[in-house]
Amino acid sequence: MSEVKFYYGDNVPLEMHKVRIVQKLNLVPIERRLEAINEAGNNTFLLKNSDVFMDMLTDSGVNAMSDKQLAAMMQADDSYAGSETFTKLENKIQEIFGTKYFLPAHQGRACENILSQVLVKPGTIVPMNYHFTTTKAHIVLNGGIVEEIFIDEALRIKSDNSFKGNLDIEKLKELIKTHGAEKIAFVRLEAGTNLIGGQPFSLENMEEVRKVCDEFGLLIVLDASLLADNLYFIKQREERCKNMSIREITRAMADLSDVIYFSARKLGCARGGGICTNNEEVYMKIRELIPLYEGFLTYGGMSVREMEAITVGLDETMDEYMINQGPQFIAYMVDELQKKGVPVVTPAGGLGCHINAMEFLSHLPQTLYPAGALASALYLVSGIRGMERGTLSEQRDENGNEPLAHMELLRLALPRRVFTLSQVKYAVDRIAWLYENRELIGGLKFVEEPKILRFFFGKLSTVSDWQTKLVAKFRQDFGDSL
Repeated sequence: MSEVKFYYGDNVPLEMHKVRIVQKLNLVPIERRLEAINEAGNNTFLLKNSDVFMDMLTDSGVNAMSDKQLAAMMQADDSYAGSETFTKLENKIQEIFGTKYFLPAHQGRACENILSQVLVKPGTIVPMNYHFTTTKAHIVLNGGIVEEIFIDEALRIKSDNSFKGNLDIEKLKELIKTHGAEKIAFVRLEAGTNLIGGQPFSLENMEEVRKVCDEFGLLIVLDASLLADNLYFIKQREERCKNMSIREITRAMADLSDVIYFSARKLGCARGGGICTNNEEVYMKIRELIPLYEGFLTYGGMSVREMEAITVGLDETMDEYMINQGPQFIAYMVDELQKKGVPVVTPAGGLGCHINAMEFLSHLPQTLYPAGALASALYLVSGIRGMERGTLSEQRDENGNEPLAHMELLRLALPRRVFTLSQVKYAVDRIAWLYENRELIGGLKFVEEPKILRFFFGKLSTVSDWQTKLVAKFRQDFGDSL
């Protein structure tokens, strides 16, 4: 994507790549979609891809690879130990992040598991700018307590704050004062707060967090899974960073971190992950767990072919005209939905377009899972698979109570370099129609509810026959159209 002006006034993002490999899509009739969503227990995770037209569930492991990545996969060294492929990846990590130590893992949550086991002790606290579902689960499983100390603006759906993902510095100081530095396991910063709309934090905010951590001897752990989007926003929105290169911003962030971990299913556009650090003490503790949970130290549960692709993908992430494609497509989609009155999170963040289900379905209480209901309804009328990011994505407390999420969002991920502009326009059209017919949408209730990460494989049913009525209205308005 690039800043290219159209002479006759169009304002659309321009792809800076061409498509050379394609995959056929299916758009099954709405009657089949009704069967499919009920077979899946109204859980979009449980839909079969053969019933999905546009898969906007996630950007994890589904980003398009470049021709250079695909070519690199053919030259992998598949040695169990001492692989040259690992050495390439390790060297690239050291080049980009400036870290001495690198440990591979099969994906981001594997890193979270190991870091939590090493750094979290029962009763310790992990302050963060916002939690992610698996991160919180691992910390809690190891006896830790998650404290979210986001800025007040973070929870405002409509905002012009460029960095809603910033950590509140005064809240951090107060937390340390109240509990003592010895009770803080580490401070976690998520580059692109997933659950509140992919909102970034600024480099300035990270520097302020670093000062506080240095004062009290605390570690900063950076979740860099969505780093690419955060880098783009820093360069675009933070005045002093506009003349810095993406590599310079990356190194500045890395230098402020004690430990960096990432899912390469997002950062690097392949399937894997890793932990990197300059802290030898932390490295030695983590190293012991890699062979136990992941694999040997030079593959860590990853295919060497994927490792070759990650090496190239990390290099490509340093290209502004590669990493800006996602944010620009998302901004376009957000802007088009706003024009049609659809409530969305602003400013447009990374990862995807986020619809405010609380306002979209204002007639539904949170206890009926409005974001989940909206995900089900959108699939029904469009074949688009999105992801609920709200109360359904949380889990009950130790007493069985249902904590209500801060936000009820339907996240429509835009994997990098995957969808075309006409497909985005189709999504906007169906969402806008659904908004006009939103009163037809009813709630959901659990019929199978796992105790941990229930949103992945729990099943729900509708509380009324609202889906049948929605199908009837669709046929009335669209006729024989898919």
